Amino acid sequence: MTYSDPELASTVQKIIEITGTFAFAISGIRHAAAKHVDWFGGLVCGIAVAIGGGTLRDVMLGVTPFWMTSSVYMVCTVLALLSVIVFAKYVERLSNTWFVFDTLGLALFTIAGLQKALALGQPFWVAIIMGCITGAAGGVVRDVLLNNVPVIFQKEIYAMASIAGGALYWALYALGVEIGITVVSCFLFICLVRFLAMRYHISLPMLREQK
Repeated sequence: MTYSDPELASTVQKIIEITGTFAFAISGIRHAAAKHVDWFGGLVCGIAVAIGGGTLRDVMLGVTPFWMTSSVYMVCTVLALLSVIVFAKYVERLSNTWFVFDTLGLALFTIAGLQKALALGQPFWVAIIMGCITGAAGGVVRDVLLNNVPVIFQKEIYAMASIAGGALYWALYALGVEIGITVVSCFLFICLVRFLAMRYHISLPMLREQK
């Protein structure tokens, strides 16, 4: 499967990756701030979240990691750190800021992973997995660095929102829906799943040890 307009797809891919990098970097830095780390530690966590999933995806797909092809991704992470530092008082007042940025990053990077895998000629089931890895793996790296239980191992709907978004992308793509509409629909759907799951405390069943 290929896009009818490769140039448009490439442009959309770049915009999504840059926006997702900033959103995920903000999320990582906010989590680091909650642990009272210094500015450098915050930058490291921001970078880990912003490039971790995409790096793993690109290595698995056998291509140069996306952040090594342009300095803009590192610049985005530094700008995210400066934003948190400068607007710390305002950001602190928004108790759910980290959740919002984490959700935006998840949705954007899921789409970026899907599109990159499809552009490289991978089947859709692989593309959905790559989307999930791109969206969720950075958060795992962040949580390990901060000595937290990775969010994907908790009952919170996270990786499943990414997979559900990937399935919707597949369906719209199969129906021949225009790429812009497909991307926006997938983005909104993933965000909606996350927000509704948090609002109404929806989660997957917990595994319980047999006694």
